[in-house]
Amino acid sequence: MVAVRTPWLTDVVTVVTHFGDTIVATAITVALVLALLRRNRTVDAVMVGGAMASGFLLMSGVKLVFGRDRPPVPVRLVHEITHSFPSGHAMMSAILVCVVGAVVVRVTGRLRPIVAAGLALWTLAIGLSRVYLAAHWFTDVLAGWVLGITWAAVWIAGSAWFARTRGVSGDSGETVTR
Repeated sequence: MVAVRTPWLTDVVTVVTHFGDTIVATAITVALVLALLRRNRTVDAVMVGGAMASGFLLMSGVKLVFGRDRPPVPVRLVHEITHSFPSGHAMMSAILVCVVGAVVVRVTGRLRPIVAAGLALWTLAIGLSRVYLAAHWFTDVLAGWVLGITWAAVWIAGSAWFARTRGVSGDSGETVTR
C-alpha cells in the first residue's frame, strides 16, 4: 500500500476513514434509533441500538484478548492507542450497514440493489482505508467485517425471533392479536 500513497489520495482516504469513527457511527446510530422510536418501530430501534452498543463492547473485549500490535509507525499515517485486532472501524461499520439494511427491508419489504451496493461500498471503503493508512493489518479488517456481520446477524435474527414469539409487530412494538 505504501507504494500507491500520494498526498491527494491520502487526504481522500483520511476523510473516508473518519466516516467509520466512533463519533460518526454513534451519531448515525442515535439518529436512527430516535427516528425509529418516533415511528413506533421499537423492536427495530432496540435492534439497532443494541447491536451497536454491544458490538462496541464485544470489539473492545476482543481487542484486549488478542492484544495485537498495529503496523509499525514509520508506515502508519494515523495515531492509534488501542490494539489492532479486530479493526473497530470495519466491525462497527459492518454492524451498522447490516442493521440499516435489515431496517430498510422491514420498512419497505425489500432492499434495492443500489442501497445494498451503497451500504456495502461504505463499509468496504472504511475497512480498506484502515489498511491504506496502515492503522491495521488486512487480516484485522477482514476479522472486523466477519465479526461485525456475524454480530449484526445475531441481533437481526434475535429481534425477529422476539417479535414473532412475543406476538409483537416488528414495526410498531405493539402486541398483535392472533
